[in-house]
Amino acid sequence: MSSVRQSLVENKVASSLIELRDVVKTYSTAAGDFTALKGVNMKIGAGEFVGIVGKSGAGKSTLLNMITGVDHLSEGEVIIHTNGSPVSVHKKKEDEIALWRGHTMGVVFQSFQLLPMLTLVENITLPMDLCGNFSPKQSRQRALELLRLVEIEEHAEKLPALISGGQQQRVAIARALANDPPIIIADEPTGSLDSVTADHIFELFARLVADQGKTIVMVTHDESLSTRFTRALQIADGELVTPKLATNSKSDHEADLNPKKSWWRRK
Repeated sequence: MSSVRQSLVENKVASSLIELRDVVKTYSTAAGDFTALKGVNMKIGAGEFVGIVGKSGAGKSTLLNMITGVDHLSEGEVIIHTNGSPVSVHKKKEDEIALWRGHTMGVVFQSFQLLPMLTLVENITLPMDLCGNFSPKQSRQRALELLRLVEIEEHAEKLPALISGGQQQRVAIARALANDPPIIIADEPTGSLDSVTADHIFELFARLVADQGKTIVMVTHDESLSTRFTRALQIADGELVTPKLATNSKSDHEADLNPKKSWWRRK
């Protein structure tokens, strides 16, 4: 990594958007207590594309659950700095967390999690309707714009079962963007896709960071992706180990984001 690029990363982390302080998560099982996260400390700056890389069972998904607040932590604190004020996620009530998360975070799952009885456009309008940010007419118009953004607008009225896995993941990303959240959380979003489709999805994430200033936190078991993130962190046995900073050159990074070289603009 060049000194200029590393300096930019360090500046972003210094003004963190997401901060984990001594986060511990312990599960009680029939075989005894199991600690999935062991005192994790982490800062993520606005506009970063951060990868959390680790093997199955390393604690990746648990870490995301702590950030989103969908699961309770055992010790520590998770702070999200949005709208000019810090929010301690796990000090909020359940209904408050759900509403806050709807405005602040978009979540993308490996298995897409689209509702099978709703059309693609209805899947995207649903989170907008739940948060009440838009009128029904506005939410549908925005949903179509998001489908256009991920180049799948022509399938708007289809059910999820009638499109491919890669197309479903694009819809899931569009849904995550519905309420225009500053943070996107992605849990193995390319894990069930073929390599070509996975690469397209990865480029889409990169453009969301470059063009819209989104902050993306993505977990993956694929270590080969480490150099494609703004910053990659390694997790093993519930602990963050020596960070792996992206080593791709500036020219490689620019090539990834160059519209003329990207599938994004290809017809």
